[in-house]
Amino acid sequence: MANLPEKILQELSTKQSLNTLDLAQVFNEDHQKIIGALKSIQANGELVNAEVISKTSLELTSEGTEIAETGSHEAKIFNSIPDAGIKQAELMKLPNAKVGFSKAMSSGWIQVDKSGGPPLVKKKVDSIDDVVKTHLTAIKSGQLSNIPDAKLQEYKKRKLTQQVVVKSFDLTKGPEFSLTLNKLETDLTSEMLLSGSWKSLKFKDYNLNAKGSQLDCGYLHPLLKVRSEFRQIFLEMGFAEMPTNNFIENSFWNFDALFQPQQHPARDAHDTFFISNPRTSSKFPEEYLEKVKNVHSKGGYGSLGYGYDWKIEEAEKNLLRTHTTAVSARMLYALAQEKEFKPSKFFSIDRVFRNETLDATHLAEFHQVEGVIADYNLTLGDLIGVFTEFFKKLGITELEFKPAFNPYTEPSMEIFCFHPGLNKWIEIGNSGIFRPEMLLPMGLPEDVKVIAWGLSLERPTMIKYGYNNIRDLVGPKVDLQMIQSSPVCRLDK
Repeated sequence: MANLPEKILQELSTKQSLNTLDLAQVFNEDHQKIIGALKSIQANGELVNAEVISKTSLELTSEGTEIAETGSHEAKIFNSIPDAGIKQAELMKLPNAKVGFSKAMSSGWIQVDKSGGPPLVKKKVDSIDDVVKTHLTAIKSGQLSNIPDAKLQEYKKRKLTQQVVVKSFDLTKGPEFSLTLNKLETDLTSEMLLSGSWKSLKFKDYNLNAKGSQLDCGYLHPLLKVRSEFRQIFLEMGFAEMPTNNFIENSFWNFDALFQPQQHPARDAHDTFFISNPRTSSKFPEEYLEKVKNVHSKGGYGSLGYGYDWKIEEAEKNLLRTHTTAVSARMLYALAQEKEFKPSKFFSIDRVFRNETLDATHLAEFHQVEGVIADYNLTLGDLIGVFTEFFKKLGITELEFKPAFNPYTEPSMEIFCFHPGLNKWIEIGNSGIFRPEMLLPMGLPEDVKVIAWGLSLERPTMIKYGYNNIRDLVGPKVDLQMIQSSPVCRLDK
């Protein structure tokens, strides 16, 4: 059996013209399907001419249709009143009673007796003619000639009728009229160009007004949002950003310059990723290198040192930096080489690498937020004050500080923050005052103190976004929809 477009062409072949509304009745199809088939025909060329015909008709609304079938609201009110009358309160419980009562009163069909007791509604006439139902039934049948205009306006005002504009098409044969439709090509291929077949083919017209599909755009990861917020807070507090573009560091700056002994467990391959190629690097400031060697092996500046045989071979080993404190060491050494010391504040936010066992709060690759302040006569109280202000800007006020040991700071503190999701305190950083054994070999004045801290970026982000497992934030298990739908991080200030 021919499809609908071809059926329309066959029907038109025997007639001078056809209207799409008539075709809908002939084929017993919805008018919109006929319009769709017409568009398919028009896409094949000038097979038919189509002239738009607009026709306005009056139709019943759903309420009007109900009245035409069951009677008007006012007639239902009248018919519900017994000969002895009915209490008005009881009558008003009927559906659409308010409208029906009002119309029945204005038509003079009913009256209210208030002579004694509660108001009583009684019939004023013996019988009624439900003109509304009669008129709406006629409108439904398309017979409007005997209905007064005033009534038509009333029904429209009561939203029992509505004007509907029906668009149809008068069809006639076009200059390319045919009983069959050729398939339109949608793509111009290299084979068509080589063979020349494109010359005899018909191509589907491009709809240049059609909207293109929505393109996926980039989204900021929650870590980047919080990192940006951290950076802004540091800048607001007067810190300068340190360069952190060297992921590969040597053991001298990563460990030795920080007065961390060469036999320290952190230098073990179980804790540090060492580089096999290039395995070593050997460009160090010679005078500074000698001072570091002496303070490790023999002591100095009031310290006994570690008393071991310091080896240059250990200091030359390359590794993936375990902390950005190596960058701080470089910056402090550069600061010490200035002719005149100037109090300075530095920060950095970048990735570090440790051979950690992965769990809900640990990764082998993560971000460290480093802060360093070098000034005269700084104390532990200054460090706690900076922390209080810093985390206050983040909207984190539940902090705890616990004594700790670091080879390069004394005194040292671990920083803990309460995680509501995990319902426990988690460590988010480490801090302290850099030891004289680290600072004085660089050439800094004796009364200059340096307070420093290293924070996690991932753990505060987990708190702000409500993640209980760090592997939901970074790694192969991350839900990409989470990245798209996460709000811009607006940290309270």
